[in-house]
Amino acid sequence: MTESTDDKKKRVKEIIKRLEKEYPDARVLLDYSSPLELLVATILAAQCTDARVNQNTPAIFKQFKTAKDYADAPLPVLEKFFKPCGFFRNKSKAVKACCQALVENHGGSVPDHPEALYSLPGVGRKTANVALGNAFGRPAVIVDTHVLRVSGRLGLASEKNVKQKYADKIEQELMEITPEKQWTHLSHLLSFHGRRICVAAKPKCPICPVNDLCPYPNKTKA
Repeated sequence: MTESTDDKKKRVKEIIKRLEKEYPDARVLLDYSSPLELLVATILAAQCTDARVNQNTPAIFKQFKTAKDYADAPLPVLEKFFKPCGFFRNKSKAVKACCQALVENHGGSVPDHPEALYSLPGVGRKTANVALGNAFGRPAVIVDTHVLRVSGRLGLASEKNVKQKYADKIEQELMEITPEKQWTHLSHLLSFHGRRICVAAKPKCPICPVNDLCPYPNKTKA
């Protein structure tokens, strides 16, 4: 039987309630002290762990303090600093292009408007939403690899959409069933749950706090 939108909204409300109790520390795990630092850290975190990014950003943020610093830096210099985070050549190009646009179009500041962020070169919806939801406190659904997996298993996103290339569709589905003020919070809760309980290879279903609210057919047995 297909779950109605109203029933799904009720289930999401209960899921949030339980996950809040389980993960009172749910938050973005990247270290930053400004919107620019968070934007750069999020670009570097693509296909890299937040922990590794956090190990390297202190030196990066000490060297590059403004968008102009990144924009003016030769690519080989950026690559040297970004290398430990993997895919450093592409990330260097992305950060440099993004910061050049910030300097040319936004006075060197990171804009707090969704469309302005989405239009920045080197910045995808996930990266933009991380900045919106955390640096600016504007509600935004952040679909990382954990949110992608967990939302699919919980039946909050359509099974056909649970692929990285459809992240924008999952974002829309979660927005439709979650109160706007909780978009960012839900993202953090689902991400924490995906890291700690609803892991990729063998989810810890027997100790999952939302087990009875989850329709996933391949649950791990006790």
